Amino acid sequence: MLKAVKVRLYPTIEQQESLAKSFGCARWYWNYALNACIQHYSETGNSLKLSVYKAYLPQLKVEHPWLKEDCYSAVLQCVAINLNKAYTNFFERRAKFPKFKSKHHKQSIQYPQNVKVVGDCLDIPKIGVVKAVFHRAIEGKLKTITISKTPTDKYFASILCEVEGESNQTTGDKILGIDLGLKDFAIVHDGKEVAKHSNPKHLKRHEKNLARKQKKFARKVKGSNSRNKYRKLIAKVHERVSNTRQDFLHKLSRKLVDESQVIIVENLNVKGMVRNRKLSKSISDVGWGMFVNFLDYKLKQKDGQLIEIGRFFPSSKTCSCCGHVVDELTLDIREWDCPKCKTHHDRDGNAALNIRNDVTVRIS
Repeated sequence: MLKAVKVRLYPTIEQQESLAKSFGCARWYWNYALNACIQHYSETGNSLKLSVYKAYLPQLKVEHPWLKEDCYSAVLQCVAINLNKAYTNFFERRAKFPKFKSKHHKQSIQYPQNVKVVGDCLDIPKIGVVKAVFHRAIEGKLKTITISKTPTDKYFASILCEVEGESNQTTGDKILGIDLGLKDFAIVHDGKEVAKHSNPKHLKRHEKNLARKQKKFARKVKGSNSRNKYRKLIAKVHERVSNTRQDFLHKLSRKLVDESQVIIVENLNVKGMVRNRKLSKSISDVGWGMFVNFLDYKLKQKDGQLIEIGRFFPSSKTCSCCGHVVDELTLDIREWDCPKCKTHHDRDGNAALNIRNDVTVRIS
């Protein structure tokens, strides 16, 4: 089983310069290879194979000696492999077309070998021994190390390790149905009672602060130190929003996974839903997709199961008592009475129970 641990790095000034050179070499080769792929396709109508642009490297190092001097060779090999993965994801419709990389955004490089954990430091080729903060022990065999620099000038290392499979059998065995929403982030039903977890609205809490900083940023002269200063201030606000969102989603997903063995959720069409211009900001901020991913990998670690039901299942319009489906139920109606059995329903609690029951009936 593969497990990743992300740690904070504190490189010296000299090490920051070495990392900047490595970032630059990797970025330059990515853009060069991507441009070669685009040109080859426009001329021949065929994709350029991985082996072809990998074979460009020896000659490029002769023409540009800094590629060999400033960057570890395996890093450039990883750039070629990652570009090939990006093309594969594009052709299989899992991602958009690969983009050219800029020095003004997040930077990253990948080391597939020869990185060692030395005490509370990382020994990185061409960089040296870099101080790190480990919040947990690094176990298993090291596979790859990804060094990244955020727009706020913070350095991180994502350490991917191969560990023996572990399953935690001391946790709960409930079957939970979860209805995801905007007013309440998650409505959880275990078959007996319902629990609602409110939506923290991470971005909305920072909107005024973000708008004020963006207004000042827009007035600055392009290329000035003052503009660069405000760029970092804006990046810090976005980073704070991202961190609070991930913290909330990690804590809630961990709580639910520890209580359950099976979790059922709806397979939401998030890409389609964000096209609604009135709700797109709220849907993007809430992080449904990230939450489902967190549930999935945490359940797999304990041999649990995540089940996704069809997005067209009428969970809100179906009576959980008699199964009657109402013809229409607009979003402003939060409570309703079943016309057949006269049962009074809370819209979200009823949906969560229907999501749970739809799968448990089929399992039994």
